[in-house]
Amino acid sequence: MSSESAPLVVRLLGRQPYEPLWHQMQAFTNQRDATTPDELWVLEHEPVFTQGQAGKAEHLLNPGDIPVVKVDRGGQVTWHGPGQLIIYLLLDVRRLSYGVRDLVNLIEESLIEYLASLGIDAHARPDAPGVYIRGGQWDGAKIAALGLKIRRGCSFHGLSFNITCELGDFLRINPCGYAGMRVVRLLDLLPETQFEKTQQDLLNILLRRLGVTHVTYSTTLQELA
Repeated sequence: MSSESAPLVVRLLGRQPYEPLWHQMQAFTNQRDATTPDELWVLEHEPVFTQGQAGKAEHLLNPGDIPVVKVDRGGQVTWHGPGQLIIYLLLDVRRLSYGVRDLVNLIEESLIEYLASLGIDAHARPDAPGVYIRGGQWDGAKIAALGLKIRRGCSFHGLSFNITCELGDFLRINPCGYAGMRVVRLLDLLPETQFEKTQQDLLNILLRRLGVTHVTYSTTLQELA
């Protein structure tokens, strides 16, 4: 597990176009070695639909003018856009002694813990990765999605968490390949939601669950060029 001898870099990147950042994740993963610190990239994306390796065109109902990018993560199609928190986990999973299921569980349990701290009951589904609301008018609605890729013993891609985003563009797809799946955002559950506070609180939970004790923050990718 992470320790004081394994620092982690958190990059707070603001709003980013999808495709260039995806290629930077690939390049970082391809070039890293056993001594490279792990990183979390924290951001929002410009509107985009991403279609995973198993993605089927039939789940793209009406993409319209929103770009569709076929990517190398697992899973089907999802939407990213402003007001949705993205955290990409660029981790050396071999060094952490994590299996893929361990990492999926860590991400889902971090989100569930955060929502529980707000009094919101949520759960994971073994048949459909992500986090879903339990109970009330939003019972069964999906609030967070995840998709990962493991290459050379290292992970990239990560989670998306609906916080203050508009949800209309989810109607243009079958979210994660499920026709009629309802999606919800934190703002619908808690009208006082603040994006920046949510981002930091969830990030703190992820860092604790990863066992990280030494964090360096950055607001740029320039040093990766």
